[in-house]
Amino acid sequence: PSEALVKDMVAAVEKHARQLNRYPERDAVELRTALAEYVSEQTGVAVSVENVWAANGSNEVLQQLLQAFGGPGRSALGFTPSYSMHPILCAGTQTEFISCPRDADFRIDEEEALEAVAKHRPDVVFITTPNNPTGDVTPIDVVEKIVQAAPGIVIVDEAYMEFSPSPSATTLLEKYPTKLVVSRTMSKAFDFAGGRLGYFVADPAFVEAVMLVRLPYHLSVLSQIAATVALAHKEETLGTVAKLSAERDRVVARLKELGYYVVPSESNFVSFGRFADQHAVWQGFLDRDVLIRDNGVPGLLRATIGLPEENDAFLSAAADLADTVEMTN
Repeated sequence: PSEALVKDMVAAVEKHARQLNRYPERDAVELRTALAEYVSEQTGVAVSVENVWAANGSNEVLQQLLQAFGGPGRSALGFTPSYSMHPILCAGTQTEFISCPRDADFRIDEEEALEAVAKHRPDVVFITTPNNPTGDVTPIDVVEKIVQAAPGIVIVDEAYMEFSPSPSATTLLEKYPTKLVVSRTMSKAFDFAGGRLGYFVADPAFVEAVMLVRLPYHLSVLSQIAATVALAHKEETLGTVAKLSAERDRVVARLKELGYYVVPSESNFVSFGRFADQHAVWQGFLDRDVLIRDNGVPGLLRATIGLPEENDAFLSAAADLADTVEMTN
């Protein structure tokens, strides 16, 4: 976060700290209004406060949606490997999670996806784009076909969408108001992971539904203040997105030069391999003082794009390991 953002946040917290004996504004109208303005500017889709809901990170957003639309006797379909919290949140809400594997390049196979929807008739479908942990984007026309086929609701998880030039699924909301929810977060593009602020964009009926299951006063005064200040600094904060995207492209190009397979990424991380033993390679990076992630996807490791000097250290370790690791086809 920039010094200007930190300064304004400290001033705002100091102002409101004297009123912490009062409960927060339970519907976070000021914050949701600011989020609606941001979404409208960023996606080109006109939305208002009635279309936006906010919670403690996108995990709580997804949990609230599952509390409202999942539950015992209901199911959710996801395209794996994908965000690891989807099946965990399903388990916590007693929603059956059904996995539809992605293809060999970690893309959603359109034909198999539509067959899975027709076979299982899920109440909820998750589409993560850009996908976590692979970084690839599902084309908007494929998203639309899944929305058309789904008997229940479709939650498009766009946690990393600011890093992608692809169109947001919010462009489909007007066409499918009763079926589509777009989940987003401030954790990534806003340098705000510690602030814990996620939100969704959808028809007002979805907001009314989660209001029935949310905990009273679920967003603290401090969370609402901090997120509102961060949104006021969106120009400078989002300026880092372009820098990270350029660094991502540099890292990808170098990894390919070194002979690694790289999943096409439109996020702030890259997944690469293919390794016969990805955990042994992960240890090799750690032995060189570089910590990346083994998400449990066979053959792949994931590296977050950081500062240029951090990326240089990662690429140096990757060069050291390139001729020593065993690859698979």
